[in-house]
Amino acid sequence: PTRFTIHGWNGDGTSGLHSNIRENYFTVGDFNVINVDWGAGAQTINYITARNRVGSVGDIMSRMVDTLVSATGISRNSINLVGHSLGAHAAGVAGRMQNGQLNTVVGLDPAGPLFSLSDNDILQPSDAQYVEAVFSAAGSLGFDLPLGDSNFYPNGGRSQPGCGIDITGSCAHSRAHALFAESVSTTVGFRATRCASHSELVGGGCTSSGPDALMGGEPSNHGRGVNGIFRFSTNSNTPFAQG
Repeated sequence: PTRFTIHGWNGDGTSGLHSNIRENYFTVGDFNVINVDWGAGAQTINYITARNRVGSVGDIMSRMVDTLVSATGISRNSINLVGHSLGAHAAGVAGRMQNGQLNTVVGLDPAGPLFSLSDNDILQPSDAQYVEAVFSAAGSLGFDLPLGDSNFYPNGGRSQPGCGIDITGSCAHSRAHALFAESVSTTVGFRATRCASHSELVGGGCTSSGPDALMGGEPSNHGRGVNGIFRFSTNSNTPFAQG
């Protein structure tokens, strides 16, 4: 199986999410992990400039997938894209250019500023056979409305335990990829309650409505009929999973 990881604004090939997620994949099986480094485009003090490069990054990734498929004969059904922040939207664009044929796209705290649901380069459920979004700084650095087939809100999704005051929200924003990395190899798991609605979740509640689901994981929730709004609690530092 092939897994792409894609960093966000001000990241590059050395970003922590790459190594953390990669090493966890390697502990559970024989994976081909491709760390996408668009640091030349993302490392600018001007967020607007980086945000406007999401479409081109997605396009380049899609062409990389085409090359892989034609050169090696691997199936698009064996490819997952995992992106953080701006990288979450770029992963969505790449999936869309593959006509939604990729197995799974995971958006980890998809970037919020300068994105609206009407944008053509925002993550959406049709970007892959299964699209999962994890929201850890919703409403600040992260987008707050559901963007995937399933939408997971750790600790309610707006702030994260162990992050302290976190004025900019950057600690909470990066927590999403730390949680996902752990989910790949955890034996405990991030079990989440399916909530009745997003508005209820925003209000701090979550009436159990439908089956629980696990956030992230390997393999993903693809093919399990998982959809909706989910909330789960975590510890304030690693290991985060409470089961």
